[in-house]
Order: sequence, then structure tokens, then C-alpha cells
Amino acid sequence: MQTERQAQIIEVAMNLIANKGIQGFTIKNLSKEIGISEPAIYRHYESKIDILINILNNFKEMSEMMSEMLVNNTDSALGKIDFMFSKMFEIFTEQPSIISVIFSEEIFKNEAILKEKIIEIQNIQQLNIENIIDKGQIEGNVRNDIDKSSLALIFMGSLRLLVKRWDLNNQSFSLKLEGKKLLKSFKILTVK
Repeated sequence: MQTERQAQIIEVAMNLIANKGIQGFTIKNLSKEIGISEPAIYRHYESKIDILINILNNFKEMSEMMSEMLVNNTDSALGKIDFMFSKMFEIFTEQPSIISVIFSEEIFKNEAILKEKIIEIQNIQQLNIENIIDKGQIEGNVRNDIDKSSLALIFMGSLRLLVKRWDLNNQSFSLKLEGKKLLKSFKILTVK
């Protein structure tokens, strides 16, 4: 469980990355934004990497909670995908700074532990979608002439592109509305 100060550090770190890029995310800038000393930051986190790990762990926990909610969800396969993506659009709309961290995998390539965390998150999300699609294919309400891995990749890639486009356009359009249009297209493409 995070302390109030740790949560504040995480939030400000994500905002720094969103506004100044990973290069602007320094302990010096972080302490200045929060209004505390650099040593005070180190009392809560060992390093910048430790802060990034915690940001990714928070998102991983959200992904795992989503998995649990999907297990208990009795909707059809497409209803579950709609639920999952709608929740993600909601999270990104409420906390757009997380996009700069979660969808910036390239900044983590040279840091093995961060790369592993991103891969874990992607694997959880892909497995969730594949399981939903598989169940839908078995039930006969999702086309089975495209394998579940390819459909999951199409879903994940489309979501990522839409979210990044929204972020790069300074959130100038409704992510939720455009997300609904995308989900409607998914349904047309996947219904048997």
C-alpha cells in the first residue's frame, strides 16, 4: 500500500513525463514540482527506476483487477471486450498522464526490469482478450476464421493507436466517443 506522499510522487512523476518527456523526469525536477527536497524523494523511492517500476506496477494491478472483473462478467465475448476497452478509455480520460508512461515502451528498452514490466502488462492484456475471443469462438458468436491471437493484436494495436492519437492531439476529441466508434467497428469485423 502506498503512502499519500508516494502516491503524490507517482502522480507528479507521470505529469512530468507527460509534459517534459522522460528527459524532463529527474529527481531534481520532481522535488521542485512537489516542493520537497531531493533527499525527501529518496526516503520514499530509491531511484527514478524505482518510481517507474511503481507506476508500471500500479497499471499492472489495474490490468489484473480488470481480469478478475472479466471472469465474473456474464456478457457475451464482444460485451466483455466492450466493457474492458470502455474501462481503459475511462482510465486514460481521467488520468491522461499515464499514457506517456504506458505507451512509451521505447524509453524502457535499455532498462531490463522496466521492459519486463511492460511485457507483463501487455501479456496480461493480450491473454485477457484472447481468452474472451476464444470463448466467443467456441460459443459461435465470434468469427473463427481469424485466430484469437491475430484478433487480439488487432484490438490492442487499434486501441493503442487511438489513445496515442488522442494524446498527441492534446485530447482535442472525445476518447470515449471515438472509442465507442472503434468498438462498433470491432463488432462488425468479428461477429460471425
